[in-house]
Amino acid sequence: MPTSPDTRTATPGRSTSAPRISRRLSTLLFATGILLAGNPALAHHGWNWAVEEQSELDGTIEAISLAPPHPTLKVRASDGVVWQIDLGNPRQTERSGFHAQSAKVGDAIRILGNRNKDEGKAHMKAVRITVDGRHYDMYPERIRSN
Repeated sequence: MPTSPDTRTATPGRSTSAPRISRRLSTLLFATGILLAGNPALAHHGWNWAVEEQSELDGTIEAISLAPPHPTLKVRASDGVVWQIDLGNPRQTERSGFHAQSAKVGDAIRILGNRNKDEGKAHMKAVRITVDGRHYDMYPERIRSN
């Protein structure tokens, strides 16, 4: 019985063009999703969102996260405002000597850093944090002396 030239038979272990297109489409959609999801993070990295001048913030640690992409602290200032404090990337934070046992919720802390340009945001990038008299320099090259 003759077969039509358009008839295809799938050989076990071999893919036909439809699954290849589907895989390519899935890969393309996945890559696009990663790029779109990562876009806010790309805008956040660097120093463009922070003011030039450095300031100090004293407060009490409310939360500590050492998870990537940036370890962060939540710090309650004396006026009751809770600030997000971005530390260095995980490697920088580790190099500074700051690790999970360096501080705990309830500890007093002083942050030297650059606050967000948007004054409505209680957000600062730490250059140095000080806990119990010990300095942890996240960005030692950025510490300015008065």
